[in-house]
Amino acid sequence: MSASPSFSPLVLLLITLITLFSSAFFAAAASPSLSPPRGKKILVLLDDIAVKSSHSLYFSSLSSRGYDLDFKLSGDPSASLRHYSHYLYDGLVLFCPSTERFGGSIDQAAILDFVDSGHDLIIAADANASDLIKEIATECGVDFDEDPSAMVVDHLSYAVSEYEGDHTLIVANDFIQADIILGNKKIEAPVLFQGIGHSINPANSLVFKVLSASHAAYSANPNAKLSAPPSLSGSAISLVSVMQARNNARVLISGSLSMFSNRFFRSSVQQYGATIRHQKAGNEQFLTEISKWIFHERGHLQAMNVRHNKAGEVDEPPMYRINDDLEYSVEIYEWSGTSWEPYVANDVQVQFYMMSPYVLKTLSADKKGVFSTSFKVPDVYGVFQFKVEYQKLGYTGLSLSKQIPVRPFRHNEYERFIPTAYPYYGAAFSMMAGFFLFTFVHLYNK
Repeated sequence: MSASPSFSPLVLLLITLITLFSSAFFAAAASPSLSPPRGKKILVLLDDIAVKSSHSLYFSSLSSRGYDLDFKLSGDPSASLRHYSHYLYDGLVLFCPSTERFGGSIDQAAILDFVDSGHDLIIAADANASDLIKEIATECGVDFDEDPSAMVVDHLSYAVSEYEGDHTLIVANDFIQADIILGNKKIEAPVLFQGIGHSINPANSLVFKVLSASHAAYSANPNAKLSAPPSLSGSAISLVSVMQARNNARVLISGSLSMFSNRFFRSSVQQYGATIRHQKAGNEQFLTEISKWIFHERGHLQAMNVRHNKAGEVDEPPMYRINDDLEYSVEIYEWSGTSWEPYVANDVQVQFYMMSPYVLKTLSADKKGVFSTSFKVPDVYGVFQFKVEYQKLGYTGLSLSKQIPVRPFRHNEYERFIPTAYPYYGAAFSMMAGFFLFTFVHLYNK
């Protein structure tokens, strides 16, 4: 009588562990092995430690999303952005508009190097902004009004309050039309703003306005009579601007520190001449959403697994031959704030490039992150590159290149008789036939 097989507990445990490990391995292989685009440690420099409590709602919104905020006074002698070649922070917030000099090893050059190394920066100025803060902003692509007493004034789009004042407390709702920057949810209430305006160079494609003043606004001393036309006026005044550098570092520049304050976050708002009074200004939603973009919670793309091969094959060849059919593919993912998701778009293009693009093809997306296309190698040999240069408003840029040589046909790879040469073949044989006919006639004609 045969006995049924039995396994020891140790063997069953090993089988279970192998099964779990295999499942975890294949699950990990199915998802992109990419790390988050940015770290969470941020240095906040303040003019006055009281700003930490007066702007606590804004700081709380950052902390609630996992950011580790390190608060220091701008003149703190221990303040430093790096230790030797290692940066200590992933982002920097300058809520110290009136500071004339930073403490420790931080200065203008250190902050610009911080951005040049790919880190993010938020600058908030106000009517007391120092030359140091303005110079840092200028290096980032914006120019504040040169008049130190100037503020943004609007006699039509100002906020209704018990004390009308000099109309420097304005409401603004001219937002940039880009959901990737300000989120999918529309900002219904206008934003309260009190501070100074700045301008950007229209030729600079790296800097763009996210909040503009109304057509009736101007920048001038609110306590003095205008003796000359203001240098900044209308929608040319930018209240809040952002810059995305070529290394994908992001910078936010605001002309108002007050717009980040708890008072503006909680305040109700009504524009002069409007019948609707919003119970809460749009400051909190606006600044929270734009901070998500600044710190790469949105709009960060990552490419991986760039592949190319001959049509019908899998392996990548060392070179191609002219007129070969090839396939090209790349995987692109977008950071959603918590995980990498497949990027979906219909405007990603690849160039087959040698001095100039010989082939330009739009990649087809499968909605799983894979972008692919196929084309024929041009009838030109040399050293080519597959190039993807993707720049889209609000997204980090992608610059991919892969070099590959293209050779001509070998002497034994040409067709024995080329169809396009048939007329030349016919001309040669007709000349031979004509020669023999002429000889025959000449010899035997009397």
